[in-house]
Amino acid sequence: MTQIVAVHSFRGGTGKSNIAANCAAYLAQQGARVAVVDTDVQSPGIHAVFNLAQAELAFTLNDYLWDRCPVERVAYDVTSRLNGHAGSGKLHLVPASLKLGAINRVLQEGYPVERLNIGFRALVQALNLDYLFIDTHPGVNEETLLSIAVCHTLLFILRPDQQDYQGAGVMIEVARKLEVPRTLLAFNKVVSSFDHAILRQEAESVYGCPVVVVLPLSEDVAQMGSGDLFFLRYPDHPFTTGIASIVNCLK
Repeated sequence: MTQIVAVHSFRGGTGKSNIAANCAAYLAQQGARVAVVDTDVQSPGIHAVFNLAQAELAFTLNDYLWDRCPVERVAYDVTSRLNGHAGSGKLHLVPASLKLGAINRVLQEGYPVERLNIGFRALVQALNLDYLFIDTHPGVNEETLLSIAVCHTLLFILRPDQQDYQGAGVMIEVARKLEVPRTLLAFNKVVSSFDHAILRQEAESVYGCPVVVVLPLSEDVAQMGSGDLFFLRYPDHPFTTGIASIVNCLK
């Protein structure tokens, strides 16, 4: 059975896309068949982590949503980005367009949101996926609600910040109303002065969801600037250890 994982945050800047990309690639390197869909069509960016230039894209998710091509045509095989990859794993990325005209059209006209769900099902079947990651648009909108509604796991990314705490409360309530089978919390960009064990304990008590990882604020991650898959460059780094912890919880 394909596991659908929606990776979400209430606000931007949490590192959501970077975490989604590294988790998906980590699973593919271990032999899983994985696809990542960038549904943040208003502000796309996960393609940068895979070093996939817009010039390489004949079609994007926008083209599928506007019925210009089948969704399979938008699934780019980025397995070669896994340096030293060996085995049966596969990694595909469905990017959104970074072109200003395409973004403006989304903002002004929208698109048939129900096509997202149709596309998810088509990708699962065409690529014989073990995992489908949905990189969502922050906050609450129609496509985000659809992505959460169809997922098996909601991985919610937050920082130890009052605005993120309030947003987490909103989204966890949404997930419960949508009857999402499992909601996991992942803290990111946590400064060293915080007691990770207390942070985890308090969050689990307040939200009633497991905290799968507390990722430290890292200059190494910041310096990479989402320009590559971090776990490949720094296999022994605490951030990579955290990605492994998330992946183990998703299996």
